[in-house]
Amino acid sequence: MTTQATTVPAYAAPAADAPLERTTVPRRAVGEHDVLIDIKYAGICHSDIHQARDGWGEGIFPMVPGHEIAGIVTEVGPGVTKFAVGDRVGVGCMVDSCRECDNCKAGLQQYCTGGSVLTYNALDKNGEPTYGGYSTHIVVDEEFTLRIPDGLSLDVAAPLLCAGITTYSPLRHWTAGPGKKVAVVGLGGLGHMAVKLASSMGAEVTVLSQSLRKKDDGLRLGAENYYATSDEATFEALAGTFDLIINTVSAPLPLDRFLGLLRTDGAMVNVGAPEEPVSLNVFSLIGGRRTLAGSGIGGIPETQEMLDFCAEHGLGAEIELIRADQINEAYERVLRSDVRYRFVIDTATI
Repeated sequence: MTTQATTVPAYAAPAADAPLERTTVPRRAVGEHDVLIDIKYAGICHSDIHQARDGWGEGIFPMVPGHEIAGIVTEVGPGVTKFAVGDRVGVGCMVDSCRECDNCKAGLQQYCTGGSVLTYNALDKNGEPTYGGYSTHIVVDEEFTLRIPDGLSLDVAAPLLCAGITTYSPLRHWTAGPGKKVAVVGLGGLGHMAVKLASSMGAEVTVLSQSLRKKDDGLRLGAENYYATSDEATFEALAGTFDLIINTVSAPLPLDRFLGLLRTDGAMVNVGAPEEPVSLNVFSLIGGRRTLAGSGIGGIPETQEMLDFCAEHGLGAEIELIRADQINEAYERVLRSDVRYRFVIDTATI
């Protein structure tokens, strides 16, 4: 690799619903404030599937998914001050933002009012498509590059760049900690990190899953309680129990039933994003001054805080490492909830 624009191997969806296939994609020359990253691992997020299959609206194809990226810096631009060659780094869901709005200035780049530039399936400030982490290299501005602490292996750190921060941010914002009862809906890629994080913050954690199939895992990961939502008795037994519910499920839920599990002034925060609209009875909110909210990833400062927290507490994702030629099979397994709990691509196999 050089400072010149180049092409790199990648796996891309050539069109909506088409299987991903090996190809090459362009990477820009390393600019004044850019770092070139040799990608070692890339996590597979459920949102990769939503976008590669056009579930969230019209996508940009060919599409190279991947916004859970961990690797090593191999080149830095002349103006880079935060990183050096050899540094262990990560890239999450964003690679740029307007940097001028109030949210950007507050470190909330994920809520950039000018529109943050997503790591893939987006257009950068030059109008060029962005391509994600299912590739061997990526060029990223240093301001949107994260430092991965030495205490975290790169393979288990990669999913933290989305699954980790997506659950850490609402847990922090709604002050999960000692004395708080937190429920996590769904024990998947997001949910298993929510359990680990909330438990490490000192909250009492309960998993709400369709069945008890993963109960042993949930308790091992830090939950104190585990209930099946397919059991009618669950909603009676837990009515008015929780301060905070983190909903990680990417499918519509009977929101009124779940809102009934909140205490007065409790909040249910959605981090899973169903493709279909959801509905509820507003009295489910009025009755206990309850809040139904959403939360999107985290800003760059909070993402670094999350990585440091995970290193301090020994928290990495539970992963299944796969080859690049297993990506399409992995997508089908994610849709069947047949992964514990995050697929990670060894990008040396691309």
